[in-house]
Amino acid sequence: AAPIQRAILAGDTETGITIMQMNAGLDTGDMLSTSTCPIEQSETAGSLHDKLATLGASSLLKTLNQLLSGKIKAVKQDDSQASYAHKLEKQEAQLDWTLSAEQLDRQIRAFNPWPVAFFLVDDQTVRVWDAEIIDKQGAAGTVLQADKNGVDIACGHNSLRLLKLQPPGKKAMDIASFLNGRSEWLTPGKQLPSISA
Repeated sequence: AAPIQRAILAGDTETGITIMQMNAGLDTGDMLSTSTCPIEQSETAGSLHDKLATLGASSLLKTLNQLLSGKIKAVKQDDSQASYAHKLEKQEAQLDWTLSAEQLDRQIRAFNPWPVAFFLVDDQTVRVWDAEIIDKQGAAGTVLQADKNGVDIACGHNSLRLLKLQPPGKKAMDIASFLNGRSEWLTPGKQLPSISA
């Protein structure tokens, strides 16, 4: 299951930790405590994982102390509010330029650090580590601009400015370094393939 990544993908603005009693079901036991934390606009799965790890540790200690002193009462979960966060599949990380820039931005952040969002160019896989949404329109998958500030790709709605890319067999690099070695891959006017194409 991938609750951190699924929360980012869904565009949720909040997530959290629940300390619960064990029972025969999967995460269906009575709740002893819940703690929430915001999902920031630039949050990646990696950064959210670290925030939740810290929150989980402090929540567990607090809950154990309350349990030992008898100051806590278990609360039954509302099954109608439950949702299952399916495990991640690598192919989910491929960017489909016909989707909105907002959806693709969430995908890039949700799949960072694994499996890392990617797109194809000249039959090569390019991973995307960082991007931002910009207000530009064009035919989905078209490279609108490419310079040291970023590579702008038109999406189904708005555009993505790619800021950190990883070519095959290399480390992730800023966009200026990427274009120094592979500018022909992302020249303005080039059409990148979409999954649905």
